[in-house]
Amino acid sequence: MPLYTYEFINSDGTPGETFEVLRHMSDPPLDRHPETGQPVRRVFQPVHIAGITSSLHDKTRLDNKNLEKHGFTAYRKNGKGHYERTAGKEGPAQLSTGD
Repeated sequence: MPLYTYEFINSDGTPGETFEVLRHMSDPPLDRHPETGQPVRRVFQPVHIAGITSSLHDKTRLDNKNLEKHGFTAYRKNGKGHYERTAGKEGPAQLSTGD
């Protein structure tokens, strides 16, 4: 069940103190606090997108410069059965399935 953030609505309409509630996604949003009956509204929280596990981070991790810096050799397909070295200094400059 997701954790939702709500805030109390003060009598003058300004936002009040916040609280969190575990609710099913299929449940309608609360308009009153479950215990006190005071009016509330749901607060939408920003989603964390770019972190250490994001695809954007993977692109820099697998970048040819980074691979070479860490001692790896990378090859790129250059036709059917032919590969050329794009990163690293070890290994042949080109590979072929017939070799």
